[in-house]
Order: sequence, then C-alpha cells, then structure tokens
Amino acid sequence: MSTPPEESRRHQAFPTLTAAEIGRIQRFGLPMGFRQGDRLYVAGEASPGMFVVLKGSVAAVQRDGVGVHGAVTSHRPGQFTGEVGQLSGGPALVDGIAEEDVEALLVPPEQLRALLIAEADLGERIVRALILRRVELLQRGASGVVLIGNPRAPSLLRLASFLDRNGFPNHVLDVGRDRNAAELHLQSGGAPDDVLAVCADGSVLRNPSEAELARCIGMVDAAPHDELFDVVIVGAGPGGLATAVYAASEGLKVIVVDARAFGGQAGASARIENYLGFPTGISGQALTARAYIQAQKFGAQFLIPVQAEALDCSEQAATGELRVKLADGRRLRARTVVVASGARYKRPNVERVAEFEGRGIWYWASPLEAQTCAGAEIALVGGGNSAGQAAVMLSAHASRVHMLVRGPGLAASMSRYLIDRINAIPNIELLPHTELTELQGDPLQGLTGVRWRQRDAGERDLPLRSVFVFIGAEPATEWLRGCVDVDALGFVKTGNAADGTARAPLEASVPGVFAVGDARCGSVKRVGGAIGEGAAAVAMIHQYLALREPGRPASPVA
Repeated sequence: MSTPPEESRRHQAFPTLTAAEIGRIQRFGLPMGFRQGDRLYVAGEASPGMFVVLKGSVAAVQRDGVGVHGAVTSHRPGQFTGEVGQLSGGPALVDGIAEEDVEALLVPPEQLRALLIAEADLGERIVRALILRRVELLQRGASGVVLIGNPRAPSLLRLASFLDRNGFPNHVLDVGRDRNAAELHLQSGGAPDDVLAVCADGSVLRNPSEAELARCIGMVDAAPHDELFDVVIVGAGPGGLATAVYAASEGLKVIVVDARAFGGQAGASARIENYLGFPTGISGQALTARAYIQAQKFGAQFLIPVQAEALDCSEQAATGELRVKLADGRRLRARTVVVASGARYKRPNVERVAEFEGRGIWYWASPLEAQTCAGAEIALVGGGNSAGQAAVMLSAHASRVHMLVRGPGLAASMSRYLIDRINAIPNIELLPHTELTELQGDPLQGLTGVRWRQRDAGERDLPLRSVFVFIGAEPATEWLRGCVDVDALGFVKTGNAADGTARAPLEASVPGVFAVGDARCGSVKRVGGAIGEGAAAVAMIHQYLALREPGRPASPVA
C-alpha cells in the first residue's frame, strides 16, 4: 500500500536521523545538556540554532502573545528542532521545552549553513524538513503575531499582507466575533478600525508601522552591520534574490536590503505560467520564497523591512568603498552595490486615490484581498500580464470582474495564453477604451463606488468596494540621486551608455555599481530576465573586484 500524502509529508517534516548521520553532524555541533522543564528556545526570541536530540525529548509548543498554547510535536532521539528561520538565526516561532533530561547537539546558524553545504544529501533532507515546518505553522494560523480588530479594516489588512508576504505566521482575532478580543481592543482606547498587534512576548502595538512590527517580532535586527561587504544589494525581487544566491554561493559577503518584503512585484503575482521549468505554473510568492531561503542557505544576510535612503559615492576614490545609507540611520559599507530596487506601482490619475489606498484601492492581489471581495463585483484597471494574472485569480472569488483597459484590447501588452484564459472566463468583462474617472466613499466606510468612462458607451457608476490597479510602475531609484546617472524616467543607465566610458553591460555610471531588473534602463521587465541579469551581474562583480585586488581570480572557478 502507498503511504498517504499527509503521512509522507509528516515524515519528511520530522525525520529521524540514523546514528551515522548524527555522526556526520557532530563536527558542526556543540554538545549541551538540559534539565526537565528547561527551555531550549523561546518564541519571539532569537533562536540559538538547530538542536539534534541525542537523549530525552523536546516538546515544541506554539504560543502567541495572548496566551494561547498548543503542542506542535515532540522531538525524540535522532530528531532535530527548528524551522527555516534557523538558517539566519531568526526568532523562534515556538517554545522548545525539555520534557525530561535532555542531551543534544546545538548547531548554530553559521554552522548549520556550513553543514548544509558540506553534507549535500543530508542537507537536502534537513532543508526540506525546515521548510515544511514553516509551512505547517503558517497553515495552523495559531502562532506568531496576533492581529486584533475588524478583519476588513485597512490597517489590519496592511499588516496581515506584510506578514503574509514575508512568510511570517499570524492570525486575526475578529472583535465582532471574539469577546475577549473585543474587550482588549476596547481597553486600548482605539477607534473601531484600529488594529492591535500582539507580539510573541506579549507586547501590544496599536496601528504600528511595518518597521515597528518587524522590530517587535525580531524580523529585523538592530546590529550596526559596520563590516565591509563585498556586495550590498538593494531590493529583494527576482533580480536581487538571484544576485544574492549566486554571489553568496560563490563566497562573496552579501547583504540584501528591502523596504517591504522579499519577492518584489513578482512575489505578489497569483500565478506565473511562463517561467522556464514550471509547466503547471507557480505562484510568485512560492518561487521567490525558494530563492529567499536558498540565498540564506549560502549565507546572504537580509534586512527586511529597511529602506535604502541614499547611496554615498564620495569616499570611493579615497577608500574604494561605497556606502548605502539606511532610513534607520545605519550605513552599510560595500565594495560593490547592486541596484535591484525595482519599480513601484503607478497611481491612476483620479482624485482621492491616496485617500482610499488600503481602503478599497489595491495595487496587488493576494488571497487575502481576494477573500475580502468574495461574492462581490470588483473593478480591475490595467492590461498587462500582472493585470491578467490578477483578473484570473480574482474571478474565482468575485461575482464579476470589470477589467478596464485604456487601449483597444489586450494583445499589445499581454501574453496570448492569458488573453485566451480571460476570454474563456464568463465573469470577467473586458472594457476597452475605458478610464476610471471618479472614486466615491468616505473616511469611515472607505471606497463605496466608482465611475468610469468608456469611449462608445459614456459614463457608468457602480457601487464597488474594491478596485485593483495594475497600470505599470515607476523606477524606485530616487535614493541614487546625486550619485548614479539615470534617464529621464528614472531608470538606471548601464553599460557604455551610462556616461560614454567603457563599462560592463550592467555597470552604472559609478564603477562598482550595477543595476538589474526593472530599475535598469532597457530591461525586459520579466521575471526570467531579472534573474538572468542577477546571475550575470555576479560575474561582472568578480571581474570588477579582480581588477582592484591583484591576485584575486576574475571568477570563482578561475
């Protein structure tokens, strides 16, 4: 008889190592002992690493900031603790409690990464298990951050989306359904649409920014990071992630900065079907999450969410260093910098857009937003691939999707397979030669209606509460101002066109600064293109460093 899928998945998530496999791990670990009742790690605090249990047992217990507990599993001799956050020394998501006297091997994050590379077959089993455990915690929805409020409130949706995009467990307590949550919300003295975020240590934040919440849950550290990096990458979209994977795997010291989440715009894509090697398609988050974990496996560091504020080129001539100034005051020193900051969504040219952002106007379409418009009519503005992918996904939830396109149709900007799929979905209404002209609503209710104008049919009003906007993006390169040459639209000039001087094809006007993906002038604006540029940039970085450091090979295999 074949093993049921759920049993096979459980076995992969919690494997038992053989004595020989434990012997291979020993050189990477530190022997430690614990008494019954001791905590090996604590939810919300930085994890010391992965423990391999040699004797006794360790209970993994999920615990959130409002006191909810629940057993996840019990690690027996030959099993190991942790989930994928242990690759980077991130915060523990559960408590680890010795159920009896325990002897174990502690494998700290740096040694864990060394183990995964040195013992490839064993490392594959360990990484798979760590990933599956994070997936299980996400699916349980009963650990991590607790968000308390109205599930439709813009502030709550914003934080839930931020946590989901970063693969961080969270769950919502609806004040309209949970009496205890309502009492806590009332005691906070907040407005009806305020959101309380409760961290694992019990700290309560009211309407926090994403950066404030990230600090509370240990997602981003406060370390100065004043060491000299070989590569500082700004942006964790496909181009930035590809650069990080190839650079870190080839021995370069890498740190990646992103203002919101790994994945960039691609990470918000419901399904990518034309990426090489995935004939059935893959969600943008699944694809970029794999790259994010892969980069950490090779030792790349991440600061998310942290905003890059400026690039300082003033010391390069004297010291050979570039410096990236962060919004939190830190400065990262770098031999090279890769601009992978991508582009931000364009706003439609309609009054009151800013007023309704997060309150009915959305620039991405994840399952979270799809749930909020279940059974309702919605409008979607745009005619590119991102708009098409969103329309297909949303059509499975909304009663009708009104797709507003300024041009005569979709052929000029959308892949044929998506056009055919949209034409085959009965509840998607394509409206060519149509523009959004008015947004209706108020501060309390948010968006309540829209008006659009179609060339041949005139104006139309509809009581819609959700409008999804996919009308392109503008390069997020203002942090380069005064240092790197950009074109009239803000895209980074690269190659010989940068300033007339001979440069590598992806090198900007400043030596040692490279640009990949959507932020680069002339890029193809495709996930595959950005990934290819990220890989190519690493080869150019090696060549650049070799010219400035005699004796250094121009490539890792030279």
